[in-house]
Amino acid sequence: MPTPPSATARDEPVIRDRGDACPGALRLHAADDGYLARIRIPGGLLTIQQASVLALAADRFGDGNLELTSRGNVQLRGLADGCDAALAGLLDVAGLLPAPSHERVRNIVATPMSGILSAGRPYVVPWVLELDRLLCASPRAAALSGRFLFALDDGRGDVASLGPDVTALGRPADRALLRLGAAADAVEVAGPDVPRAALLAAEYFLDAADAAGTRAWRVSELPAEHALESAEFIVRLAAAGVEATHVPEVEWPYAPPPQPWGQSVGNTAPMCVLPPLGRLTSEQWRLLVRIADRGGGTLRITPWRSIVLTSASTRRPVNGYAQLAGAGLVVTPDGPWESVTACTGRPGCAKSLADVRADARAVVDEARGERPVHWSGCERRCGHPRGTAWVDLVATPEGYRLDGRPVPRNELAAAVAEARSQPRVSEGAVKK
Repeated sequence: MPTPPSATARDEPVIRDRGDACPGALRLHAADDGYLARIRIPGGLLTIQQASVLALAADRFGDGNLELTSRGNVQLRGLADGCDAALAGLLDVAGLLPAPSHERVRNIVATPMSGILSAGRPYVVPWVLELDRLLCASPRAAALSGRFLFALDDGRGDVASLGPDVTALGRPADRALLRLGAAADAVEVAGPDVPRAALLAAEYFLDAADAAGTRAWRVSELPAEHALESAEFIVRLAAAGVEATHVPEVEWPYAPPPQPWGQSVGNTAPMCVLPPLGRLTSEQWRLLVRIADRGGGTLRITPWRSIVLTSASTRRPVNGYAQLAGAGLVVTPDGPWESVTACTGRPGCAKSLADVRADARAVVDEARGERPVHWSGCERRCGHPRGTAWVDLVATPEGYRLDGRPVPRNELAAAVAEARSQPRVSEGAVKK
């Protein structure tokens, strides 16, 4: 199977001739179905109050739906022209806009199951909160692009495989590895130093990007002569009072995304819920919030467009499992919607050549398989999976191209099923 498009090679440096236009909560994007807001949720962590405010915003300003992104953020679509100030005010009250000048750079993914059924692994939630605080307090960090990504992994290797720019991988004895881009080596620091070290890594990248003069947005875009080096990083860490040691070669682990589940023998339990294609109505969202609230839990948005409820009501008289399944959300593993993603497609995106979501729904039951599949309305492949080989469906004027070859519409289900039957291969499982 042909490999899906990857990052630009080092011998072809990306030269940016414009600023980053990535949407945010304050910089709305004009789409065919109205304006779009992308609200950064560092680590995917949402309190009950914050989650409730997002549903309110979707109803008050948007089309009544919430979309999950491949970085664990939330998008609101169909926003009316001129609603930006009122939307920002609502989000600010809920603590979702702690630093307006930094709101698009708060791109942090974290192991969603950290602290849940994960005895012996580092707890990354404090890392997320502290890194977010440091980012918002750093004037220099405001220069990062909206594409720059931090990953805080508890050691299992789930979010570390998502192609981040700065990765922290938890290790035993309260230690962690810091990796810059896709480097083969790493730097080891104490666990409490992870947030500060991650910010220093981002500032090192900004200095290298300025020196290169290419206005790079990602570590992978730096030309070879300005590549980030562990030796220089250690010098910068030492100057900031952070002790670090060089680890020349690392075997990076890989863990697959958490599967949906909800059954439990107790009255409360963690739960992982998968909304088909990462899209929920505000009614479905509020149901999730109520079930988490009654169980004394919070919500965590995952980079795989699912939602972990840290503690949910799962038994009578409030059986959250049954309620969520009845509302059309996936709460059992190995269903047809696992590892099926799609871009917005028509009618929301002017560049799309197809209603990819409708087409995905039409064949989902017949096109099951282990390997992820992503439906793209055009060659940009927005929102495609990271860290694993995936089936690449791209709309064309004539129909679809599957992994580079045209497929007639009447053969689409069988062709997708065959492609998905190939074994899942993870970039994270390969020795870097």
